Amino acid sequence: MKADAVARGIALLALRLDRLAPGTVEAFDGDPVVRRHVRAEAVPVPSELAREAARLRRAVPYLRLPPVREAFLDGELRALERTARTLAGERVSLRTEIRETYGVDVAPGDPDRYRAAQRAVDSLLPGRGPLADRLAAHRVRDELPGERRGPAIHALTEALRERTAAVLDLPAGEEVEIELVEGRPWSGFTRHLGGRRSLARFSTDAPQRAGQLARLVAHETYPGHHVEHLRRAAAARSEPERALSLTRSPRALVVEGVADLGLDAVVGPGWGPWAADVLADVGVVTDGELAEALEEAMLPLQHVRLDAALLVDRSGTAAARDHLRRWLLLDDARADRALRFLTDPRWRAYTVTYVVGYPLVRGWWAGDTARFLRALDRPVTPGVLASPGARGWSGRSAADRGVPATDGVDHAMSGRPFC
Repeated sequence: MKADAVARGIALLALRLDRLAPGTVEAFDGDPVVRRHVRAEAVPVPSELAREAARLRRAVPYLRLPPVREAFLDGELRALERTARTLAGERVSLRTEIRETYGVDVAPGDPDRYRAAQRAVDSLLPGRGPLADRLAAHRVRDELPGERRGPAIHALTEALRERTAAVLDLPAGEEVEIELVEGRPWSGFTRHLGGRRSLARFSTDAPQRAGQLARLVAHETYPGHHVEHLRRAAAARSEPERALSLTRSPRALVVEGVADLGLDAVVGPGWGPWAADVLADVGVVTDGELAEALEEAMLPLQHVRLDAALLVDRSGTAAARDHLRRWLLLDDARADRALRFLTDPRWRAYTVTYVVGYPLVRGWWAGDTARFLRALDRPVTPGVLASPGARGWSGRSAADRGVPATDGVDHAMSGRPFC
């Protein structure tokens, strides 16, 4: 079996699973005949799809591919097999689901690190009363007025496009369409429309802080998901498996990390004041320096979200809500919005992509623009980034690399879930 045949097999498998679980395939830019073929078939049987995923996965080591490509194919097939097994009725713990789908092993965070992070936040928000109340008051002060949300998102999108174009080549005719939506469990979501176009949707359901908006917009548009879609589609000419983008896979975790890194990569230190200047032009006032300092101080607390997801799985929503309130300093309304994401069957395991993706990619990136572009362009997986030879895309074979673990250090504000 050749690599192109395996790539076609993966596409067929993923599109069949997408019929049973819509949303499994985030985008497919490959041969439209393949999609039409799958639509014309009888409804697939999940257990048969699981066996097909295992068969294709056994073939991957014999293709003699470069380690990065081998790890990518192996990870896609492992994730698809887990999806098929779940659809066939097999139930596993959330930790097992995350390990088999996203290629990382997770554990609860360290309360001592949470306490240190809260002390750092306390120093940035002096005053009387509990820290949770002071942070809540800051969030209210920094809330983006509803009528200014659209203009603010458009202004940041254009400013970030200019910054991104200075770092990498954007193809002629590329475009992001912005849409504000209601009734979603996430704060932002971008879908590739084909033809160098993307649709970036932003939720209006929850208050949005002006100081966080630049990170969210960069994550969804430039140089985040929209740009990744463009470059992935171009790469599919030489590696046909890249025509497929799965919502849940090890590569999805890296893609989310790269998207969260986008603001750092194209603006860098001082992004807070830079974003405040952009927003001021559309009548939005925010303290950019404080926003940037608060985000850095709160990075370790983002692992609390993953803790909460594990608690829902183990102890129920009440324990998870208490954990969010205690450590992430959320009020009841914000904790409940977070729980909407953490308890959604489609998104509960996806939380790990935001919690683990950014620190993994940021640690490898280390401020090097060339590395950011390589992480954006190449189909790297968590195991590749964590391997001893990661800086040169070399190292041990995919089978020997193991599964990277996380303990909650240095996590970023996520782009999509409510916060």
